[in-house]
Amino acid sequence: MKAGRKTTFEERIEIALYAIEHDKNYSATAKKYNVSYQQVYNWVKKYLAKGKNGLKDNRGKQLEKRDLSELTDSKKIELELREAKAKIQRLEVENALLKKLDEIERRLMK
Repeated sequence: MKAGRKTTFEERIEIALYAIEHDKNYSATAKKYNVSYQQVYNWVKKYLAKGKNGLKDNRGKQLEKRDLSELTDSKKIELELREAKAKIQRLEVENALLKKLDEIERRLMK
């Protein structure tokens, strides 16, 4: 079995289109572009399902950094909730810090 290689977004589009144009001949496409059969198969499947955006590599990307148009309503609500919770936590920490600072200043004034 052949190990895959790193490919760019543009290369994945080119490879998927080549395979589709050649009647989904995955093995010939894999040999031509020096990638694995499974990669070609998956890229074609993703391209047919989601178009070019399906070939983007979103591993390690936070939900906030993704394009909001490709999120479902429930994911958008989940994202908003997570952002609100993070904001509340930041404000609670800031409030605690200010209280502590005020307490230290009062001690120093005595």
